[in-house]
Amino acid sequence: MTSPIQDTILSQLAALPPGKSIDPMNVAKAIQPERWQQILGHVRTNAIELAREGKVVILRHNKPTNPEKFRGVYRIRLRMEGDPTSFEDEAGGDED
Repeated sequence: MTSPIQDTILSQLAALPPGKSIDPMNVAKAIQPERWQQILGHVRTNAIELAREGKVVILRHNKPTNPEKFRGVYRIRLRMEGDPTSFEDEAGGDED
């Protein structure tokens, strides 16, 4: 079962050409236009959950990153063939 935030993420991604990503801010603005800043944390939490389920990929510097360890600015896109499914071998993760 998905949440309204997850539904918004997935529907925005479905409307894009393959390989394109979305800004979490646009998801928040679609859900709560007047006070979107207040739900950015919830968008992040839901994006991480979708990444854990293998539905989306979290991008940092336009590269897939570990959804459990990333910090800072990120984007979201649908999982594509060749995307990593595990970050266990990653040395140190993306901590910037």
